[in-house]
Amino acid sequence: MANNHNSSRHTIILLQNSPSRATRTFMDYDSIGQAMDGICGIYERKLKEINPSLRNISYDIADLYNFIDGLADLSALVYEHSISAYLPYDRQWIKQKAFNHLKRIANGSR
Repeated sequence: MANNHNSSRHTIILLQNSPSRATRTFMDYDSIGQAMDGICGIYERKLKEINPSLRNISYDIADLYNFIDGLADLSALVYEHSISAYLPYDRQWIKQKAFNHLKRIANGSR
């Protein structure tokens, strides 16, 4: 059986901010966890743009889900070693992975 551990699964996030195709972009990460950090980082930067005077920004999982749902498009491609190919995942999968990732961070382990 191939190593399915999240730490070794290259992940590409495909993102489109608005209905305009010009806003399509992608980011790639060495792991699913890093990809979830990246999505949270995008949301946090947006919050700082909206609230430039706030020093500390906090949000809950519902806020992050609303941000993810508000994107025109969001999906992930995760490398699966056993088949030497990338598997596509949708926005719901990303929300579940982000939730699990943030829960692990909140519990003090990465």
